[in-house]
Amino acid sequence: MRHERRLEVAYRVSRFKLLGAVSATMKQETRNLKRPNETGLGLMGSLTVAAGLCVLAAPPLWAGDMACVIKPSAEISIGTPVEGLIHTVPVERGDWVTKGQVIVTLESSLEEATVALAKAKADAEAVLKSSQLKVGFSSRNLERALDLIKNNSIAQHDVDQAQTEKALAEMSYQEASENKRLAKLELNRTMAALNLRTIRSPINGVVMDRLLSPGELARQTPVMKLAQVDPLRVEVYAPLSLLGKLKTGMKADVRPEGKGQPAYQATVVVVNRVVDSASGTFGVRLEIPNANKAIAAGLACTVDFHLSSAEGP
Repeated sequence: MRHERRLEVAYRVSRFKLLGAVSATMKQETRNLKRPNETGLGLMGSLTVAAGLCVLAAPPLWAGDMACVIKPSAEISIGTPVEGLIHTVPVERGDWVTKGQVIVTLESSLEEATVALAKAKADAEAVLKSSQLKVGFSSRNLERALDLIKNNSIAQHDVDQAQTEKALAEMSYQEASENKRLAKLELNRTMAALNLRTIRSPINGVVMDRLLSPGELARQTPVMKLAQVDPLRVEVYAPLSLLGKLKTGMKADVRPEGKGQPAYQATVVVVNRVVDSASGTFGVRLEIPNANKAIAAGLACTVDFHLSSAEGP
């Protein structure tokens, strides 16, 4: 941001100096007109010099060699969803990380023990199998009772008791099945709590900074910062003469600072419709593919727009 602001200030200062030069020249030539024999410049020469300076002071009409800055497409501060003591940080500043890679782990012995207990409960089968056996036994007992009541060999009370025992056995089986399902849900909950102790990278990128180390307490503060450098974005402030000419989808050549740097093709993705009246510029954002990581983020650059490659009305 400081670099971009310096570009704006430099542009404003250059315009101010050139306009001042125009004003001084016009005043001098006005005095010379009153003394034509003391000067070699006539009226036509004065106007030619003034017109040339006005052209230089005006905003440029070309779309090339404008100053810009290359930035990461995303900068992310990584935090932890729960408080805890940092156990490991397997990456260092400058390391490349991939999406899903483990970058921080918190101390999780309690959560691991809770998961082990919940897993044992979810895997338990004794209560469920016992209730199944009771249902089978009570069903057979009820069938025998119904056969005996036909011959008046037993009392009706015995039949009622057999029916009640079967109903209770079925309820016990249903309760055991529900407890089994609840145990599995509890296992899922404890595993989710354990997974919160492991932080993974949300992007493919590079570690910008590591803010905490093993043994420190992670609270509501970032642990590290990551930057996504594929693709890169290019920020440029364009003069008002290009407002309406630069459109999304347009191609441009971006050349990073440094001797012998090649030009890379970029695509306009954002054209800001809000103009900065102080500098007479508006913001434009471009995107550069950087799959091979050949371009470093943070570099100053120059951009040359291909005005003929604009798409759309």
